[in-house]
Amino acid sequence: MLGPFLNRNWIGSVDSYNDANIIMIGLPFDGTCSYRPGSRFAPERLRLASWGMEDYSPDFDMHLDDVNFYDAGELEFPLGNTQKTLDIIEQNARHIFNDDKKYLGIGGEHLVTYPALKACYEKYKENLAVIHFDAHTDLREDYLGEKLSHASVLRRIGETIGFENIKQIGIRSGLKEEFDIMKKYNTLVKNKEQLESVKNKKIFLTIDVDVLDPSVMPGTGTPEANGMTYQEFAQWIKYLKDFDIVGADVVELAPDYDKSEVSTAITTKIIRDVLMIM
Repeated sequence: MLGPFLNRNWIGSVDSYNDANIIMIGLPFDGTCSYRPGSRFAPERLRLASWGMEDYSPDFDMHLDDVNFYDAGELEFPLGNTQKTLDIIEQNARHIFNDDKKYLGIGGEHLVTYPALKACYEKYKENLAVIHFDAHTDLREDYLGEKLSHASVLRRIGETIGFENIKQIGIRSGLKEEFDIMKKYNTLVKNKEQLESVKNKKIFLTIDVDVLDPSVMPGTGTPEANGMTYQEFAQWIKYLKDFDIVGADVVELAPDYDKSEVSTAITTKIIRDVLMIM
């Protein structure tokens, strides 16, 4: 074969699952989206966009080649079957954690976090905490009667690992009942020092890109005003480099709502920097 051939995997990925410490999996699912669908298209678009990004981060003084990760591609889901989709994610995440590797999901809507978190909890039990970046609380008991929803994903996670093991950053939208839960369990974090209480735990990091202001991130399913600038967000990520992050995901990019593709480019950089702190 002659080539050269274009590579459609994430820039910097190693060639073998067995040789990698971090496994990246695409999660093209938006089956419970409550406003603007389209996040199922994000993983493929993010892979393509990664080739337009510098693989060197001056913030971390690292290249992606310094990160030992493998892009496993996108999982295939049965359209219309949420439970089976979640089962597929959980089975694959469990395989990764059982192999003593770290997991990185690129979504897709936020419900995809729940099955990966369950697999992570099987591995790390009471020593696990979740750090959650988002505009929304995601703490509803259900959404229109459906308990498995991107609007209730943190409620299901709290029921699994204990709400006291959740820290939430950037939240600015939700029901009063959800804010009451955050107050009861002190989950809302407003300064970096408040994360010190979970620094000795294994961390699952979940980032909904709508934590950024819509002026920065219009390409998302549920944009919410009064969010972070990218510079503010980047300071949080740099702070997390000394935490023991064993699993992570970056979710809720809906690329077709931003024809400039800036939202996709920004999300690609978020994923690059998450790889560098794992």
